[in-house]
Amino acid sequence: MATETSPQNVAQAVQDISERVSLLVREEIELAKAEVTTKVTKLLKGIVVGAAAGIFVVIGLLFLLHGFAWLAYYVLPVPNQSYFWGFFVVAGLLFVLGGIAGYLAAKFFKESSPPTPTMAIDEAGKIRKTLMFRRKKKK
Repeated sequence: MATETSPQNVAQAVQDISERVSLLVREEIELAKAEVTTKVTKLLKGIVVGAAAGIFVVIGLLFLLHGFAWLAYYVLPVPNQSYFWGFFVVAGLLFVLGGIAGYLAAKFFKESSPPTPTMAIDEAGKIRKTLMFRRKKKK
């Protein structure tokens, strides 16, 4: 009859631990994949909806700016038939607003973070701590 410290029991225990660790590693990889997939899916949905909204806004803005250019022509004290000055004024305002928007976009991109599997990383750290604690406890 084999005792608890026999080579067969030790080998069986090592095999069980090895199988459990490999199962944990596979589950952590699956969790990381699921997390990243979820984040990327949400990001893509946002990009598609944002692009559609952007197209409508750009077309509407085009008509609005055209109207502002004609309004500036009527308001500015320029000689008759010099309607192009209204378009120059609106274009100048657009360049200023575009510069501000570009600055803000660069700032927001610098502050953003890439999609990382934070839950999987946290869980892997907990498993590592548990295994280290059990190893120290057995010694």
